Amino acid sequence: MTQLFFSEYEEAESGIPLVIFGAGGLGREVLLLIRQLNAATTPAAWNVRGFYDDHAPTTATVAGLPYLGTSADLNATPEPLAVAVAVGSPASRATVVARLTSSQLSFPVLVHPQVALAPQQRIAVGEGSIIQQGCFLTCDITLGRFVLLNLGCTIGHDAVLGDFSSLMPHANVSGATQLGAGTYLGTNTTVIQGVQIGENTIMAPAP
Repeated sequence: MTQLFFSEYEEAESGIPLVIFGAGGLGREVLLLIRQLNAATTPAAWNVRGFYDDHAPTTATVAGLPYLGTSADLNATPEPLAVAVAVGSPASRATVVARLTSSQLSFPVLVHPQVALAPQQRIAVGEGSIIQQGCFLTCDITLGRFVLLNLGCTIGHDAVLGDFSSLMPHANVSGATQLGAGTYLGTNTTVIQGVQIGENTIMAPAP
């Protein structure tokens, strides 16, 4: 069997300089998202420089890009950098964001190019949020800061997702639901219509 593995991906020289904080599996998935965004625009939107993480990976490169250092190193950057925070745990993601204090850093919203976010949907998305491929959002929805919607999530009308909420693949949030800050919904979790969930709640489907 022939295996094609392009580990040394040559990033575009054009685009806004961006780094990924989080050198694990989610970081590699976010890198894939950014490459999909770049493939959908001309010229490329982002120039990915590499990865930062407070726990150094076992190799000098991650998915063909260099490991660049810790949060302290990132705060010391002399140039403006966009940062994608690729940390799945809500509490850990909030801790990382609290450490990244340099005025040189910004936190863009990253949305897969096939996800519909049209003006007529009236969807508000907070800074640093990441929306992956296959997500469906209807209308009149509010996503707080640094919300993560992993692959294939659905969000119904009038839903409000608090800051640092994390939805794992195929989580479903029905209409008029409110998720408190730091809510974690595991893979395939469904929240029914109109439910209010308190801060820092962890939910998963019954085994």
